[in-house]
Order: sequence, then C-alpha cells, then structure tokens
Amino acid sequence: MRQKLTLAALLLAALALSACGYHTTTHYVRLPDSVHTIAVPAFTNQTQNYRLEQVLTAAVVREFVARTKFRIVSEANDDADATLRGTVVSAQFAPLTYDSQSGRASSALVTVTMRVSLVDRKGTALFDNPSYTFREQYQVSRELTSFFEEDSPAIDRLARDFSRTLVSNILEAY
Repeated sequence: MRQKLTLAALLLAALALSACGYHTTTHYVRLPDSVHTIAVPAFTNQTQNYRLEQVLTAAVVREFVARTKFRIVSEANDDADATLRGTVVSAQFAPLTYDSQSGRASSALVTVTMRVSLVDRKGTALFDNPSYTFREQYQVSRELTSFFEEDSPAIDRLARDFSRTLVSNILEAY
C-alpha cells in the first residue's frame, strides 16, 4: 500500500510539474518577418551628463548583436528595415544612505529616464515607450585618499541592465 501511495504521489508531482504552463520566451520574436536589419543611431541626450547616450547606445547594440540574428547598422538609411531611436530625458544622481559617523553619503542612486521607439520603414511603431526608467545603486568611497568615482561603473551596470530589458521587451512585444 505504501509503495502505491509513493508511486501515486510521484505521478501526481510529475503531472503537476509538466503542466505548469511556464516556457521561455527568449527564442520567440514578435517583430515582423520583414525586419532583418535594424538601425540604431546614437541616442540623443537632453541632460547635462557627459556621454551617457553613448554608453546606452553601445550597450543596446551589443545586446542586439549578442542575442539576435538581426543585422545592426549605426545610421538610419534605406537599408534598414526598422530604426530604434532613443532620447535620454533625465538622469539623476541622489544620495541613498548616509554614514552615521561622518554624515556623508555612503551610497547613491542613479535614475535614467528615456524615450524609446522602434519604427519600421513605413513609419509604423513596432515598439514605443515614452517613459523608460532605470535605476542603479552604487557605493560612495569613504576614504578621501583612495577616492574612486563609482558613478561611471554604476552607469555601465545600468546600461547593461537597460539594454537587456529593452531588447527583451522589443523582441517579446511588451
């Protein structure tokens, strides 16, 4: 009897796990079949932050090249089947936590908001998000003698996360 109950429990567990409905969507592309080449011109920067748009553009290009078979070009022209445009609308750096001894900031938060759109050569929007917001936390060095500016690596991490999410959203039509 105990063996039958164990067998029934195993069968029930196998049935439940096989019918969970989860699946990976990274291989499913929702862009039209006519899109083979995507132009990714340099994003526009409306902030005072130096080279932020360059870091974000490069990260998005790297992500498309790594994850897709689309041909990526850097300029919007007649060869491109679709064009991805981005505008950095705002970038803010704010202290997040403070050191109780010195009263100085010990960690900070960088928040970047962008407008992003992918349009085909006919002008039809394939993806559009006018308020794409990303945040990254970073530590501020306590030692003034060995001070290391951490905001640049934080921007790099933010760009990597931003590009992964953006490419996923475009491919999966979210």
